[in-house]
Amino acid sequence: MLMAEVIRRKRDGGELTPATISEIIAGVVGGGVPDYQAAALLMAVYFRGLTDAELVAWTQAMLHSGDVFDLSHLPGGKVDKHSTGGVGDKISIPLAPLVAACGVKVPMISGRGLGHTGGTLDKLESIPGFRTDLPSARFVEGVATIGTCMIGQTESIVPADKRLYALRDVTGTIESIPLIAASILSKKLAEGISGLVLDVKVGSGAFMKTRERALGLARTLVGLGNRSGVKTVAYLTDMNEPIGWAVGNALEIEESIEVLRGEGPADTVDLVVTLGGRMLVLGGATGAQADGEARIRGAIADGSGLEVFRRMVAFQGGDVGVVDDFGRLPRASASVDVVAPVGGTVQAIDCEGIGLAALVLGGGRRTKEDAIDPAVGLRMRVRLGAEVKAGEPLATLLVNDVSKVPEATALVRDAYIIGEAPVSAGPRVLEVVE
Repeated sequence: MLMAEVIRRKRDGGELTPATISEIIAGVVGGGVPDYQAAALLMAVYFRGLTDAELVAWTQAMLHSGDVFDLSHLPGGKVDKHSTGGVGDKISIPLAPLVAACGVKVPMISGRGLGHTGGTLDKLESIPGFRTDLPSARFVEGVATIGTCMIGQTESIVPADKRLYALRDVTGTIESIPLIAASILSKKLAEGISGLVLDVKVGSGAFMKTRERALGLARTLVGLGNRSGVKTVAYLTDMNEPIGWAVGNALEIEESIEVLRGEGPADTVDLVVTLGGRMLVLGGATGAQADGEARIRGAIADGSGLEVFRRMVAFQGGDVGVVDDFGRLPRASASVDVVAPVGGTVQAIDCEGIGLAALVLGGGRRTKEDAIDPAVGLRMRVRLGAEVKAGEPLATLLVNDVSKVPEATALVRDAYIIGEAPVSAGPRVLEVVE
């Protein structure tokens, strides 16, 4: 393979064969393809895209660049859920145990937060002792015995994605829809799943700001998943205000447990129920969405989802006592209210600004190497369409370093647009792609 010729072919709109793509990915992982040529090819893909056949071949080559879990010996469906990232998005944490409690296994390889979006692994690791770096055999054991296990990507799972993502991050090619789809699906296919529900965010707090871009990604992901032999459905969901009331790692663990207790915010519960119902359909536990949703609500009401969560926390080394005592979670040393400068109706919320405020306080990371303070974050006090008076709290900051308060306060205050016209929040689920 002459890599320069491959780059020229893709640059000029040509199609690469599966054999060529397989050789490229193997070269990226093994070092046979230098970074400068891999980066040039990524830029060619950014502008020219990938055909359906190329995308399948690219994803399969990435998938088989490392270990793939085989869960075929476990009875029943194996279904996962993936979100493209949002603010206050703790949905996976109550969702996985609830679906497992209803009889569908949920092997979940999750990610960390970067920029204004939070990461499931960071949230789980705010539980003292909780391990997300389990060996592969232990992960499979957890799925088999508990019904779910939630870990991070190891060095042996899709190593091609680590190399290519690092290059995309520094070459301006992150936003390529086919490269995003291949990155997401290669990791999900490595779990050995038979079904996948995707939560594709759109709005001010999402990476995809416009509905057109989000819908394009959703359609690409669904097509790629189904062509790869996994039943795949995507939900387009609104990210123009945070999910729930809590934004921050330990704070979102609290809210996740509240969902499992039957005490969670309505918008969070509803999204968990909708996505969970579809996971039960894809996993073969039921044939109807309405029945699936009823079973998820039942697992909240009878406490079976909470019991699976307890078992998962214990299995992964965490302090189970946090389920009954939030005081065992990391706690911030101070709280500061951000108040409304004027009275009126909340017209809009810049959700990204809220996420950046949590990042400034130490609850997120600007680079992958940054450390996270699990205790900090904020609690939303008013939502879209709410009436507020001047001086009334918009949000409460939970802080350990008071020097960060002025910047975080400015971000939150600027995120709220207050006016006179009446406003009502729209639905969280905007569209289903299947």
